[in-house]
Amino acid sequence: MDKDAIEETLKKLMFEHKGIYFETRITSPEIVDDIEHMEVRESDVFLVTYPKSGTVWTQQILSLILNDGHRNGMEHIDNMTRAPWLEYNITNVNFSNHPSPRLFSSHLPHYLMPSDLKCKIGKVVYVCRNPKDCMVSYHYFYKRLASFNFKMNIGQFMDLFISGRVLGGSWFDHVRDWMTHKDEFNIIFLTYEEMVKDLRSAVLKICTFLGKSLDEKAIDIVVQKATFKIMKDDPYANYTFYPNELLEASENGFLRKGIVGDWKTIMTVAQSEMFDKVYKEKMSDLPIKFFWDLDEEIDKLEIC
Repeated sequence: MDKDAIEETLKKLMFEHKGIYFETRITSPEIVDDIEHMEVRESDVFLVTYPKSGTVWTQQILSLILNDGHRNGMEHIDNMTRAPWLEYNITNVNFSNHPSPRLFSSHLPHYLMPSDLKCKIGKVVYVCRNPKDCMVSYHYFYKRLASFNFKMNIGQFMDLFISGRVLGGSWFDHVRDWMTHKDEFNIIFLTYEEMVKDLRSAVLKICTFLGKSLDEKAIDIVVQKATFKIMKDDPYANYTFYPNELLEASENGFLRKGIVGDWKTIMTVAQSEMFDKVYKEKMSDLPIKFFWDLDEEIDKLEIC
């Protein structure tokens, strides 16, 4: 796919608003601006991620925790309805009528979120993923965007990803933005990698943050229903309900692999080294370090 074709397709796919790129088909500047004025309840929980950072997985975990393992009538409701998107309300959920505790999902930067959150009303669960795996997963996602016929190679997509000219804007800015403004919110930070390595500990950490006391059996249910294999086979959790006119079906489904270190299967050594240089320049001063495959140890995130 040549440069001109990429640029022309990007113009059709997205618009820029207040420094962030959004998908033209499913939102508008007016919808995004209205989010700031949303009335937040004390019991509201907002899941915030950069795209392809474990959002669907964490939606499942939070929904299971807040709804007692889905045993309270949530068994046959899909995750997009359980945890509707603020900026992409595809299922047209009426936020005001949604029963408490409400769970919302978003890829927004902190400055476009409901202003009530800065008064520490409600809680934010922020999940970030090592940017190489995030980028590779996003690359595959772009290939499935219906009607856009993206045939970029990983090098072309990496250029867009690093420059922030993708839906959701810059990974580097998104993560930095939320971390440097953490004191304005009631927030917990988790990494995708620590969740992969020890899901039960992550679930317990989330429960403590939310003030949700679950017994051992309930914790077991959350962990079991949030495993990759179970979710991949669960039509209410695996996003097979996502409209085909927006995202083309795939034999792998919405949940592709769910592993750490997949970037090694597609990035060249030169690409990896170049990415490392950019990462160091943009992120080395922040109190977060990822591990890049399962053979490495996690440096715990101590900023929540």
